[in-house]
Amino acid sequence: MNLLSPGKFVFALLLATGTLFAQTSPLSVPLVNQAGYNRGESKRFVCYEAPDQTSFDVVRKRDGQVVFSGKMKNGSGDFTRFDPKSSTEEYIIRIPNRNPSVPFRVASYFMEGLSSKLAYDFFVDVRGSLDPVHSNEAKVYGGGPSRDCGAYGLETTFEALFYASNPALFDRWKTELGNNQVPDLLALLLWHAEFAYHHVDYDGPVANRHGDLGYEGQPRMQYDYWNTLDQLAAVCAAYHAFLKPYLPRETYEKYRNECRKRWEAYDRHKVVRHWTYSTKWVDQGFQEFNEMGNAYGQSVFSNLFMYLSERAEPDGQPEKYLRWAQESAEDIIRNWNFDNPRHMWWIRNAEHITPQALAFFLLVAPDKAPAGTREKLMAWRDHMKARTNNVWRYRVHSDTEWAHPKTKELGGAPALGGSMFAVAHLLNDPALRAIGWAQVDFVFGVNPVGAHLSNKSPERLAISGYWEGVETGWPQAHPNGYGQLGKVRGTLDGTPLDGQFPRKTTDSQTAAKPADSKSDQIGLNAYATEGWSVSNRGWMTTLTFAPLGTQKLRVLGKNGKPAKEVRAGETVTLELTAPLNLDPAVTESGTVWISTDGQDPIRLTVQETAPDSGVFTTNWRVTAQKSVIVSYGYWGLGVQQTLSVR
Repeated sequence: MNLLSPGKFVFALLLATGTLFAQTSPLSVPLVNQAGYNRGESKRFVCYEAPDQTSFDVVRKRDGQVVFSGKMKNGSGDFTRFDPKSSTEEYIIRIPNRNPSVPFRVASYFMEGLSSKLAYDFFVDVRGSLDPVHSNEAKVYGGGPSRDCGAYGLETTFEALFYASNPALFDRWKTELGNNQVPDLLALLLWHAEFAYHHVDYDGPVANRHGDLGYEGQPRMQYDYWNTLDQLAAVCAAYHAFLKPYLPRETYEKYRNECRKRWEAYDRHKVVRHWTYSTKWVDQGFQEFNEMGNAYGQSVFSNLFMYLSERAEPDGQPEKYLRWAQESAEDIIRNWNFDNPRHMWWIRNAEHITPQALAFFLLVAPDKAPAGTREKLMAWRDHMKARTNNVWRYRVHSDTEWAHPKTKELGGAPALGGSMFAVAHLLNDPALRAIGWAQVDFVFGVNPVGAHLSNKSPERLAISGYWEGVETGWPQAHPNGYGQLGKVRGTLDGTPLDGQFPRKTTDSQTAAKPADSKSDQIGLNAYATEGWSVSNRGWMTTLTFAPLGTQKLRVLGKNGKPAKEVRAGETVTLELTAPLNLDPAVTESGTVWISTDGQDPIRLTVQETAPDSGVFTTNWRVTAQKSVIVSYGYWGLGVQQTLSVR
């Protein structure tokens, strides 16, 4: 895509647009997802100052051809029905008497293909040390594993979910951490597992921390080592799902034994409250939940992971972990208050864990989720629809406050999309899914600043650490903060503050100065603009849950029609549609898994039917006598077909 500056780009579009107009502010021009949109999904732009019924055109950049037209309403234009076949063409939005938008593309699974590698590259780069055993805790703010974080980063939890959602994509990348043997994402997951195991009772020193840990009146902790068990639990579940080729049994047993031995002593069996003491002004003191130690919902995730692991073991005790997961979910159903900011936007980067935990229960063990789980997510859905009923589709705090007046909300839109995708899938709610895509668009420039939420620095461009096709990045950065994120790929840096959202009475905006890495100091603009690993974690969950409900897996008989019953010995076609089509010029491959008659699954390679088709197939001769299960993905995050054999 065009990487010119916005000003040069507008000039270059002279032939396509006819006339150029002075650009006064982002509110006067059509703001689009600067990279592009997924085919078959919601597509919208915002031009805040354009009146209702203003005409707009989608114009093919190459030749200026109008390919779609519509009318604006409430400051935005919808072109969801525009689904071009070509995934390489670029388009712009043109509105009479206004400058055009920057160019964008439309392709199947465009966002997943563009962003998935960057999402975990961030966690490769932000590690506090290269060695998970002999690490640099005393020199790392928070102690690590990620810089500016502790074990509460829950890296393994969300790395495991990420892999489970689209494994064949991540299997392609093995050259950075995996030594061409292990997918880099899984090598990263195993690195974090080793860090957790070797810090399971570590209590400092750490370089610094805004506060300490432990219940009020109890001995203080300098490092949140209780959360290492959450990290190990995810790895134990992943061992039985997909890690066996890469994780020795004896290492898995060490992780499992630590969890079983310390689980109740570390209060992993219940919802933990008032455990993190913060000296930050934004969450001063003992709050009920805190992004730096105890998130609402993490006990649902961790106990479900232990349940999944233990039920696969001959001497396992899955029932007690399932009971604890149910009790934790019941706590959320009973006590989660959408009108309490400390349960919602004010717990910032931990907010996404609550709805995603309930959703995960319904994905992985729907018949065992407590009564009221789905209904609680329905209520959350209704609350979010009400709070995002505005031109930006931004979740506002109240009728008078859009966002925090002083600190960024990177735990908001970047993570909210994932929660909406998960809940929309479970509730079969296309409208909520569309709002989820609006959160993604907000990240990519459909916001009052008109910028991607990541600073487009030369340092990141030099290490392939930025999104291709994004012209305008966040105007500030904090490269020398606690996380030292200047050279970390895929970092999100800031979001609009309350004063930057235009009201009916004003369209003034808070000025933002460009980043200056030489004079940048810890604390400078750190609340308005500073990335954080737990912020990028939320963005990774958006990419994790985005494909839900869109992947397809079919078993086709000789007549080419979907089959639910097959004959032993006959040849069938397995057909997968998933986010695996990265290069429109190349025929790519993927993987499906087949289990016959209850045996362990085997891997089969599927090939794309043609370059850029996005459909992957293989022929398979039925070897089963009773039943066949064909699957892609794990833990309810993929697709599965079960067939009987006659």
